[in-house]
Amino acid sequence: MADRIIIKATLADLPKIRDRYPFIYLEHGRLEIDDSSVKWISADREVFRLPAALISTILLGPGTSVTHEAIKVLATINTTVCWVGEDSLNFYAVGQSPTANSYNLKKQVAMASDPELSLSVARKMFLRRFTDVDVSSKSLSELMALEGKRVQKCYANLATKYFVAWGGRSYKPGEFALSDLTNKIITAGNAALYALVSSIVHALGLSPRIGFVHSGSPLPLVYDIADLYKEELVFDMAFSLTVKMADEYNRYTALDEFKNRVIDMKLLDKCPADIISLLELKS
Repeated sequence: MADRIIIKATLADLPKIRDRYPFIYLEHGRLEIDDSSVKWISADREVFRLPAALISTILLGPGTSVTHEAIKVLATINTTVCWVGEDSLNFYAVGQSPTANSYNLKKQVAMASDPELSLSVARKMFLRRFTDVDVSSKSLSELMALEGKRVQKCYANLATKYFVAWGGRSYKPGEFALSDLTNKIITAGNAALYALVSSIVHALGLSPRIGFVHSGSPLPLVYDIADLYKEELVFDMAFSLTVKMADEYNRYTALDEFKNRVIDMKLLDKCPADIISLLELKS
């Protein structure tokens, strides 16, 4: 069984979690109010008060319930609440206070609204993947053309490396079962990565709907950021597991491998830092 991507909050771990991540993760328990403070009661009957005013975002995983009063108090102190799957590998919903600090969101909107600043951010994103290419004068369409060629070359190289027959990327929404094994793993890995990035984006007070490369989709910023890690985290995993799975897709094997890679590359440290650097946000 794979290690956990996100540490389940306990009384002993809480300070470490708060120092390390822009959010805390809770599962199998109840979030409620006791004497005007936010209290977490775990399934193991461990009870502790959360320093909610110091926490940016609370991720509620499987087996959790939350009282109306707890949500009301969290809203007054501008703590974001997200409802996610285990280890945030699914992202369901987010609740944000209308009075939450909007500095990062304003900065994101200002940069995305200015054509020069938006292109500058896009170039910095591509520079993370094209370290040997001068992108300083490239337009967005030129950058996207380079990216398309890079991804195709990546697929071809991985197919050769792992001796996998590859007919190209192919996926239609709602028709997962019709894809070949490699495409199934890529699709599942992408979905898990998007969920993790969504949690981080919301924890930083940003909008997933305002991107710099992608547009016209539900989660442009999430797709922008996820693209920074796909080659190492998703594509290589998909081709390597194609051989190990022997033509039979196993969801749990794929998710365990994904978790291990997220942990190995320290994504939950790296991703928030990358977003802060790319958008020049306050840390």
